[in-house]
Amino acid sequence: MKNLKVSSQLTLDLELQFEGETLLLSAFDIERNRVFFASSANVVYTVQLPLSPNSSSDVELLPLEPGDRIAAMDYLMEKEALILGTSSGCLLLYNVDMKTTEVVGEVKGGVKSIASSPDGALLAVTSGYGQLLVMTHDWDVQYETSLEPQLCDNVDINENDGSSSSLFESSISWRGDGRYYATISRIYDSYLQKLRIWERESGVLHSSSELKNFMGTSLDWMPGGAKLATAYDRKSENKCPLIVLFEKNGLERNSFSIDEPVKATVEILKWNCNSDILAASVVGDEYDTIKIWSFSNNHWYLKQDIRYPTKEGMKFIWDPLKPLHLISWSLHGKIIAYNFMWTTAVSETSVALVINNSNVLVTPLSLSLIPPPMSLLDLKFSSAVRDISLFSKSSKNYFATYLSNGSLCVVELPSIDMWDQFEGKVFDIEGCHDNLKLETFMHLTWLDSHTLLGVSSIGSHNFLSPLAENVLAQNQKLTHGYLLQEIELVCSENSVPESVSSSGWLAKISKTVSFGEPIIAIEPIPSKKSSAFVQFHGGSVVEYSSTNSMTREKSRVHDFSSEHGFSSSCPWMKSVLVHDNGILRDLVFGLDDNGRLHLGKRTLCKNCSSFSFYSAAGGVSEQVFTHLLLITKQDLLIIVSMDDVLHGNPETLIDSYSNSNNHTKENKDFVHIWERGAKLIGVIHGDEAAVLVQTNRGSLECIYPRKLVLVSIINALVQGRYKDAMLMVRRHRIDFNVIVDYYGWKAFLKSAKEFVLQVDNLGHITEFVSSIKNENVIDTLYKSYISLPSSIESSTKPAENLQGSATESKVSGVLLAVRRALEEQIPESSARELCILTTLARSEPPALEEALNRIKVIRELELSGVDDARRRSYPSAEESLKHLLWLTDSDSVYEAALGLYDLNLAAIVALNSQKDPKEFLPYLKGLEELPPSVMRYTIDLKLRRYESALKHIVSAGDDYYEDCLNLMKNNPELFPLGLQLFSDHVQRSQILEAWGDHLNAEKCFGDAARIYLCCLSLQKALRAYRGCADWRGVFTVAGLLKLGKKEVLLLANELCEEIQALGKPAEAAKIALEYLKDVARAVDYLIMAREWKEALRIAYMQEEQDLVSSLSDACLECASTLTSEYNEGLEKVGKYSARYLAVRQRRILFAAKIQAEERFASDVDYDTLSESSTTFSDMSAYTTRTAKDSCASISSSKASKARDARRQRHKGGRIRPGSPGEELALVDYLKCMSLTDSAQCELQSLIATLIMLGKEEIASKLQSAADAYQISQQAAVKLAEDTMVNDAIDEAAHTLENYIKRLRVPYVKALPPQSEALLPPLLVKTS
Repeated sequence: MKNLKVSSQLTLDLELQFEGETLLLSAFDIERNRVFFASSANVVYTVQLPLSPNSSSDVELLPLEPGDRIAAMDYLMEKEALILGTSSGCLLLYNVDMKTTEVVGEVKGGVKSIASSPDGALLAVTSGYGQLLVMTHDWDVQYETSLEPQLCDNVDINENDGSSSSLFESSISWRGDGRYYATISRIYDSYLQKLRIWERESGVLHSSSELKNFMGTSLDWMPGGAKLATAYDRKSENKCPLIVLFEKNGLERNSFSIDEPVKATVEILKWNCNSDILAASVVGDEYDTIKIWSFSNNHWYLKQDIRYPTKEGMKFIWDPLKPLHLISWSLHGKIIAYNFMWTTAVSETSVALVINNSNVLVTPLSLSLIPPPMSLLDLKFSSAVRDISLFSKSSKNYFATYLSNGSLCVVELPSIDMWDQFEGKVFDIEGCHDNLKLETFMHLTWLDSHTLLGVSSIGSHNFLSPLAENVLAQNQKLTHGYLLQEIELVCSENSVPESVSSSGWLAKISKTVSFGEPIIAIEPIPSKKSSAFVQFHGGSVVEYSSTNSMTREKSRVHDFSSEHGFSSSCPWMKSVLVHDNGILRDLVFGLDDNGRLHLGKRTLCKNCSSFSFYSAAGGVSEQVFTHLLLITKQDLLIIVSMDDVLHGNPETLIDSYSNSNNHTKENKDFVHIWERGAKLIGVIHGDEAAVLVQTNRGSLECIYPRKLVLVSIINALVQGRYKDAMLMVRRHRIDFNVIVDYYGWKAFLKSAKEFVLQVDNLGHITEFVSSIKNENVIDTLYKSYISLPSSIESSTKPAENLQGSATESKVSGVLLAVRRALEEQIPESSARELCILTTLARSEPPALEEALNRIKVIRELELSGVDDARRRSYPSAEESLKHLLWLTDSDSVYEAALGLYDLNLAAIVALNSQKDPKEFLPYLKGLEELPPSVMRYTIDLKLRRYESALKHIVSAGDDYYEDCLNLMKNNPELFPLGLQLFSDHVQRSQILEAWGDHLNAEKCFGDAARIYLCCLSLQKALRAYRGCADWRGVFTVAGLLKLGKKEVLLLANELCEEIQALGKPAEAAKIALEYLKDVARAVDYLIMAREWKEALRIAYMQEEQDLVSSLSDACLECASTLTSEYNEGLEKVGKYSARYLAVRQRRILFAAKIQAEERFASDVDYDTLSESSTTFSDMSAYTTRTAKDSCASISSSKASKARDARRQRHKGGRIRPGSPGEELALVDYLKCMSLTDSAQCELQSLIATLIMLGKEEIASKLQSAADAYQISQQAAVKLAEDTMVNDAIDEAAHTLENYIKRLRVPYVKALPPQSEALLPPLLVKTS
């Protein structure tokens, strides 16, 4: 769905050297971008491209023999010269730059055509005698053959009188790959010819067509190689010529008519370099024309019909490198260069307007996706359509078309919603009634409903009828340039509602402004009435306003002030209205020929193939666009919000998507197009949120990007259109929770009634209810798609915090609100009742009992036999029950029915849930025979409702007391409830004792002891206290039991041994001293506990010298052991610190070496290095390199997993030298060597005791060893911390000795004054 329009038109008038001279031939120099023309006077003109009003041409007259003329011409890139063939048979090599001519050969019969192969290696020449010669660029003839055997048989080539050569014409066309070439030759007295395909290497005839009446020798082979284009002459059938396409095998592929009078003649056929456009030069009685076709969906479309005055002899060539650049010239030297552009045929209102000759195929894509050549309606014009423009306002749609005969047509159509009545109809459209003829009119644009704007080329006006007198009067001095013309439209007839009307329109040129530079694009300004942006060649953009008077003096670009210019020419320009922080603003986007998408001076994308815009609000008037859509050359549909375009960095984002190789993974900002080369042709705005894409083969595809769909849903929610939001969620399979979560489920509770009223579809509400879940999908599933505004985000946070609370969950709250809204807003009906049952079944937890109660009410109504309106508004009980069973697990419903203690309802549920009657009927019958309380107790036990079961069995009487007690024993959490339910003292004591037995079995001895005391079970309490080693509780209970003295001593003796065995010798010492009066035993226990000061106090208290001596020996032994341990620890600190410094130094050296290798690697060519050059030496596990940088990355994942497992095994054990974690392990080990608080307290107690015993020297040595060890350990840790943050180690400063010296003085000063007497001499001197 695209149209071909003229982007710019440049004209040049060659100054021919002789009177009556005409241009005959042309050739193209690709390397230097120039065109050569040969004239009938044997003059070669050289024109440099691109054309400009100041362009000039080089002229060279070739020295040919009198009567000889140039008959064929081509450019040879290898020779950088023109090869010319003359009518007398001379082959000339003309060097344009050197101005030299060389005769390289002679062909008998004269040269008729010359064509070099695409690779330039061969040259094919046809002669007037029907001979085909193929030679190299060194002029060696490869082979020679006859094109027409009958001509060869009848003509003596030795008789060179020229009579035969004048009767023979031929043409040559090479296939794009150069393997084949085709020829058509024509004898003037013959009407039937053959198309022949020849092989390049051998010159053997590969295939030929049947005898056909070809029109002249027009022939061109598609550069892609699939088809050859020729023309049939059908004057004998009284039909116009036919364009026919052949395959390589000489068979016809397809054909189409040129739609011209019978006498029209096809002179030239040419494909463009992309093989997607075929152009033909057609000569008629009234005018000459260049027709341009394109092919899509197995149909040929006439996209351009450029008419010229008759007898001008217009010819043309395509630019070999630019597929949309066509150069035409007349016999008299007027050269016109056309720059075409493909534009989407889909308007902003999603109306497709496809040009096909004199028809415009109209299809509103918002109603139906109909690919051309099909359409909803067809507008038929009097001549071929060259340009079209659509203007939509309110409910009206206006079409303006510029036709090939220079006339203008205006069509008025009603609102798109009414177009269904026009399906399949063809409307004949009238032109405007004022004889206005627009010559070479381009960029037809609506300013408002009665004003058009366009561009006309001044240099080409003499080709058709003159302009209006006022226009010529204003521009009579101009020979070249461009006119910006404003056309005023007036309708003299009233429009007919709901119809297509085109009559009564009058058009006149109201304003004209001339420019010297080419205008390449016009785009109306959305925010300003009767204004437009005008873009000139080079990218400068100015603002045109119809309300301001403009004269030629103001027509220069620099007189206009605009901020919307581009850095290069952008033929595809679009102006859109956007919101920028609440302010409406116009943005102008442009796409240049190199695929760069511009926004002003910014380049948003460097490989864009097509772009469009999306508006979430839809509508026509003041349409504000919210998203930019573009398709890259990597076939990615990228969606960027306008906020990101204005305030973000979309350039980096788009480049990252384009350069990423993982295009198959779903992403919020792009969609991978599954077919290469697809183009973005339009967007359906608003709630539809559809992106229209057309593939190369012509089929239409409609894509619904999730990002745009969610934007449309959110827009509907913001506007309170819940029904539209629901329809979009269902259509696009979006999670229903979006409707609830966007504003937060707490806020949705307030609008639940409005939601139910708008949706008004109980089936949709039931589907919505069934999908509600506690998850917030805005923060999880669609977090990357939806960004909440700050106001909404702050309001939803409290709701999210309450979501997991025990008071009310999201599911329960939302379903309750919907259920209440249904009950209040929707009249009673069967569907409403089923929807309410759904809300109950989907609650968390499911409210099955309430649902069954509702079904129970329906069942009671059925059993009552009352047939009233209320009964008829409910579904049957069976239907309701089946609906509930479909929503919920049948076992849960059956258990809920049992929980209601309604055995009949339970039986109905069991039957409908397809349970086996042999299983549930006996059970239900057995329940029916039990007393009510026992029945409920039995049901509660089955349903594990133990609290209810206990209450029911208690209410059954004292006969079931044992059952009560067993129930509590099996469910200990019921003991507190049982104590509340029973008031009898004996029963309560039994319950308490059972509770204590349970706690004792669970080894909760302290709690069990307290429970036993409550029921005066003292023996059990004693055992419980003893079990938890609470000796004070044991002796207290022993007092309550009034045990004798011997029993208490025996008990104390046993407790001493038990508590000492539990590792509490200090507690055992108290028992031995207080109850056993055994001082020696108490001192021994205190020595075990290392309570030195307390042991010494008790020994002196009893005045036992033996105890003091024993204690002194134990203190000396402990001091000796600790001193040895501190000295050994001091050595370990030094050892581990030295190892740490060595490891750290090695790691730093390796890191520097790796960085040097990386810098070297970035400066060399990786292709010149072999894998063997990678250095494995000096590598260790300390080298922290990524898989990209390290050779070790070649190891398998299996080996890596095994290595990780080994690391875990050794993590808590010894430090492995050379392991990756050795450095950190050494630091951790040094930190763990610090003295604990308990060790310091023990040390202080031991030193104090030694001093009391008169062992000051030993105490001093112990303190000195401890201080040295502690200072060394702290210094080592400080050293490690300092070196870890540095990238270099100072061997002089970073030593353990230096750090010990730093810490020693502050450490000594921090000691209490009285401790100085115990300091060693070295420390005293230092302090």
